[in-house]
Amino acid sequence: MPGAAVRRAGAAGRPCCPGCALETTSPREHRAGRSRTTGAGRGWLRREGRGERRKRRRRGGVRGQAGMEPAEGPGALGFHGDEEIIEVVELGPPGPDDLADEMEDVDFDDEGAEEPDAEAWETEDDEGVEEGMEAQDDSEVTFSLHSASVFCVSLDPKTNTLAVTGGEDDKAFVWRVSDGELLFECSGHKDSVTCAGFSHDSVFVATGDMSGLIKVWRVDAKEEVWSFEVGDLEWMEWHPQAHVLLAGTADGNSWMWKIPSGDCKTFQGPACPATCGRILPDGKRAVVGYEDGTMRIWDLKQGTSLHVLKGQDGHQDPLTCVASNQDGSLIMTGSVDCHAKLVNSATGKVVCVFKMESVAPKAPTGEGEEAESNSVESLGFCNVMPLAAVGYLDGTLAIYDLSTQTLRHKCQHESGIVQLLWEESSAVVYTCSLDGAVRLWDARSGKMISEYRGHSAEILDFAVNKDASIVVTTSGDHQAKVFCVQRPDR
Repeated sequence: MPGAAVRRAGAAGRPCCPGCALETTSPREHRAGRSRTTGAGRGWLRREGRGERRKRRRRGGVRGQAGMEPAEGPGALGFHGDEEIIEVVELGPPGPDDLADEMEDVDFDDEGAEEPDAEAWETEDDEGVEEGMEAQDDSEVTFSLHSASVFCVSLDPKTNTLAVTGGEDDKAFVWRVSDGELLFECSGHKDSVTCAGFSHDSVFVATGDMSGLIKVWRVDAKEEVWSFEVGDLEWMEWHPQAHVLLAGTADGNSWMWKIPSGDCKTFQGPACPATCGRILPDGKRAVVGYEDGTMRIWDLKQGTSLHVLKGQDGHQDPLTCVASNQDGSLIMTGSVDCHAKLVNSATGKVVCVFKMESVAPKAPTGEGEEAESNSVESLGFCNVMPLAAVGYLDGTLAIYDLSTQTLRHKCQHESGIVQLLWEESSAVVYTCSLDGAVRLWDARSGKMISEYRGHSAEILDFAVNKDASIVVTTSGDHQAKVFCVQRPDR
């Protein structure tokens, strides 16, 4: 619908999705708030500071235009070219399969959750249609053992045949992707499981809940081999070549453990949450972003900070995501301030700043309210072309050309983007959003390749297998789904 304002789940005055009491939150704040419904009476917010962050991240139906600010100084890489290429790709008007605003609240009753041996999956042909809902389900398998929102998913990297999911029901499950059969439950968590992933060789699987309890299980034996408790957990990631686990917490610390021995090392950050982190491909360094807008590159062996980006080089608001290119030479950081910064990892210098500015920001509506703004929710690098993708809270997918520091394409979604992932061996980027759809985009043309639906609520996380033939999604509808990707070029 050309010229129309972007319509997103979570418009002012309405819950951001079915069954949710929060209003106008980002996907990340949505997970932080909803997950506390099972968290020992600690309320909607993860901590007091998130309340202010939520106010900053409230959004209205505004679109953005891109501007890039090249960095100066000896640390900048030698990019060239100043031509800006912009193409807006509009999705059509919402159809009957779009999520209805009038959907009834989701029942979070845990009845039946204690029976993991019950039928946990169903194929597309067996699924029923809920009364009063238009159902389009492109999925092949549905995993439905969770009794509340499912926050995270990861595929085992060795075979891509197993998935681990964690949810608001304080549970995590390891199950088979081909038919949804449950292998085992990762039991014992006391809060919402928001982090889960397999080690590089698929020997171990780690699960972490918001209270900071981290557990590691040996997959073949289906038994717990290690556990540790830290402060409120923000993120968790396995080392790409070793049985080493890295995690960031709300007290600003990052923790590193050898598994299963438990040998530990800490990296002390500023006195604010370590909101995101990533181990670089060389396995020797890690980049961590913080709520105060700073970013640090850590030497994992020495435990020292190699570079710190703060002030003008850092962000003005909390970091939300970080990514690196295939060889680790470039880092990209995203923030609530709506900027994505490209950083040389060797020098710690900012190469350029990609900025999506609001054209017509919505003014505050009352005392104590702040102007609604945009923010970066997810980002990543293409492996086969000098391109990077940035997903924004207003539903914009921006494809940037790194060789010319220009915006190549804008691909508009009807709802806020939750996450994006690149295919490993092509210039195709996947996105999931609050409207419950997964979309594939050709980054060269900016055109949408295909779209997959099946969830009755927002998608909160997804994973793609190595050959990009399968997408596994998790959602606020208490389900995980497996979609088979059909591509005309293969």
